[in-house]
This record gives sequence, C-alpha cells and structure tokens, in this order.
Amino acid sequence: MISGLFSGRLGTALHMGTVYPTLFGNTKSFYVLFKSIIVITLETSFAMSLVSVVFGSLFWGITFEEFSAIFVIVVATMTLGLILSLFTVVVSFATFKKGLDPDVIEYPIMSTVADIFITLCYVFTLNMYSVSRHATVLVSFLHVILMLYILSRNIHEKEFIKTIRESFLTLIFVAFIVNVTGTVLHRIHKKVTVEGRKEIYAVYPALIDLVGDVGSVVGSTATTKLALGLLKPSFSAVRDHVAQIFSAWAASVVMFVFFSAFSLFINGMLTLYIFLGFTALLLATNVIAVTAIVMISYGVSILTFQRGLDPDNFVIPIESSLADSITTIALLAALFLIG
Repeated sequence: MISGLFSGRLGTALHMGTVYPTLFGNTKSFYVLFKSIIVITLETSFAMSLVSVVFGSLFWGITFEEFSAIFVIVVATMTLGLILSLFTVVVSFATFKKGLDPDVIEYPIMSTVADIFITLCYVFTLNMYSVSRHATVLVSFLHVILMLYILSRNIHEKEFIKTIRESFLTLIFVAFIVNVTGTVLHRIHKKVTVEGRKEIYAVYPALIDLVGDVGSVVGSTATTKLALGLLKPSFSAVRDHVAQIFSAWAASVVMFVFFSAFSLFINGMLTLYIFLGFTALLLATNVIAVTAIVMISYGVSILTFQRGLDPDNFVIPIESSLADSITTIALLAALFLIG
C-alpha cells in the first residue's frame, strides 16, 4: 500500500513537473510527500495490528492480550521497510530520466521488491523479538519519535495534512482486506494440501503480484491522464484508456502461461497434458481477477477525482490490496470449477 501510494504520487508529480528527478535540491512537494510516507507507515502499522487482533479473535483464536506484541513486531518490521521508500525514489527518477513512463514501470518493480524485502524484514524482526524484545521495542520507539517530530514541524502544512487524511481512509480499508485474504488463503491451503497441488503454492505469490501490477498500470496511467487533462473524469471515457488496459492485460496473459510452465518444471511435473490443464486453470484465474481489478482501478481513479480527492492516494493502495484478495478468490473459484 505504502509503496503504491508513493509510486503513484511520484509518477504523476514527475509528469506534472511538481517534482524533479533528483534526490537533493528537489521541490517542497517532494520532501512533504516523503515525510508523509513516514507518518503513514506508522499509521498503517497501528491500524494493521488492531484490525489483525480483532479479525484474529473472530477467526484465528488470537486474544487482545497479544496486541502489544503484534504491534511492536509490525511497527519494527515497517520501520525497517522504510528503506523501500528510498528505493522507490531511485527507481522512479531513473526511469523518468531515461524517458520511460514511471506509471508503467515503477510500481510493478516496487511491488515485487517490496514483497520480498518486507518478508525478509518480518523474518528478521521475529528473530530479533525472540532474542531481545527490548531491541525490537527500541526500533519501534524510534519510529514513533520520528513521527512526532515530523508532525510537530508539518502540522500546518496543507499538502501534508491532505495526504495523511486521505491515506488514513485507505489504510483502514486495506487493513481489513488483507485479513480477508489470509482467511481465504487458508481455504486454499486446506484444498491444495488435500489434493497435493504443490504447483499452485509455487506460483501463487507471482499471481497476486502480477494482478496487482496490471491494476497499478491501469490506475497510475489513468490518474496521470486525469491530472494532465488527457482523460475525462467519466466512466464512458474508458474507451480513451483501452490501449493501456489491453496492453497490460495481454502482458499478464503471457506471464501467466510462463508461470504455468515454470512452476511445473521446478516441481518435475512438466508434461503437455498437465501443462494444458494447469494453464487453463491459471488463465481462468486471470480472466476473473484481471477483469475485476481493471474495473476497480479505473473506477476508483474516476470516483476519487470527481470528488476532489487525489486519486494517487487511493488507486494503487486499494487495488493492490484488493488484487491479493481477488486473485485468491479467483484461484479458489477456478479450483472448484476446473480442478
């Protein structure tokens, strides 16, 4: 969510000229955005921890007494994950300087890097917590102090407050959705474990990542067009966005076929018969998931723009979190329909 929000805002700002492709000597808007990301990260950590405890108490047997431990671990993990913000800046500026479109390239790169990096941060934090809880609390405490300092210096900055306020609405929604994803994934886990479908586990992370990337390309290019006045803020104007939609979709189809072959190959299951069957399963998942995510990405960009909000604060965070759930549900549906 955070990388997506940052990527979307940077891509549009670079096209608009309100941010320069340089880390030092940049515009005020760039530094205000960077500071807001630090605050949003802590907000997200708190919301995620709270919703996880509430959701977990209903479905996973988690108790409210465990909130403090969950909160400390999540905040420490996300604090380490702030390094991703610097990487986002580097990728965004580098692609723009080379004449490439950051709306198409930046988040697909960042989503993959973020998934891997934050998982490593999470594993590291869990190990640190098991060895020294005080060290984990210290990392979390440093983030809280940094947030309070930034708030004290930017509390009257309109752009800063607008970003925090709009992103807060998004993160509550996202915190709920990712917990739904975990529950649905548990259903898939039971089904594929019973049926021995190890090839599905091998390909699952790539599927949810790629569907989110399709949504980000559709959404980011739409928000930039809206900001530049190249796209009317209406649902009927989708015909002017068809090229971006179908090019992203076509690329996803090619990658889904590749994922099918690669997953079967690394599991020693690659035969023509199995390949055709597994590819049919993944393409059915693709049709369901990509259709839904394209509609959501475009719809959110139009609706938020119509209401005077900044679409970049909503589109990628919402579609990327929904992409996980939608792809998971689409895969579960395809498993029941096709097997």
